[in-house]
Amino acid sequence: MKKKLNITIIQSELHWENAEANRMMFSEKIQNIESETDLIVLPEMFSTGFSMNAEKLAEPNDGETLNWMISEAQKKNCAITGSVIISENDKFYNRLFFVFPDGSFQKYDKKHTFTLAKENETYSAGKERLIIDYKGWKICPLVCYDLRFPVWARNTKDYDVLIYVANWPKVRTLAWDILLRARAIENMAYCVGVNRVGFDGNDHEYIGHSAVYDVLGKQISTANFETEFTETIFLEKEHIESNRKHLQFLNDRDSFTLR
Repeated sequence: MKKKLNITIIQSELHWENAEANRMMFSEKIQNIESETDLIVLPEMFSTGFSMNAEKLAEPNDGETLNWMISEAQKKNCAITGSVIISENDKFYNRLFFVFPDGSFQKYDKKHTFTLAKENETYSAGKERLIIDYKGWKICPLVCYDLRFPVWARNTKDYDVLIYVANWPKVRTLAWDILLRARAIENMAYCVGVNRVGFDGNDHEYIGHSAVYDVLGKQISTANFETEFTETIFLEKEHIESNRKHLQFLNDRDSFTLR
């Protein structure tokens, strides 16, 4: 078990619907990471931007972007996560991949498709939550709109880290900031939110606010909120264990079954 987990968050502009350009851009950013890291977190649909043009952009599950993630994870000897537009069995998914340093991977399909943008009319919703065991840390990765649904994120599995990858627009940034902090506090887990910046092809503006919060809701990332940046943050297992032992809030959580 690793008592400290180093997570690198990359907040970036995205080339609209241009997977090759985005892969090249992120390769350079990953290559320039100087700190030792265990996990690199990229935004939602990091290879295309948040597009409903799935018929044109979707890749198979073993497509170029996943293979790129595998290659980068192996070269950097760390895990990489982010979501990609995937086609499988005649359906489209907003699929998050968590790629391990050895090239193996696990996947999570976004549960809550964003009806305001009619994402639900293009992409099929996932049905299963994913808890990843990585270096002795339990990680729950979710995608963007999932952030608004605390029951789906509820820490019933004693995970250590909650991750949200997103394309969350400027107009609702206040909700992003507040909900990330709330998810950390109520679940007594580190909460990591990685968003993009810039404008997409639909002229929606994004101002990032990527951040990491500890189990008490304190922001522990320090990089500039609204411009491109890469930052590595050190998470400590002792911080989780000591606060859960002292406060024991999770012992009083409600029991429920999702249907």
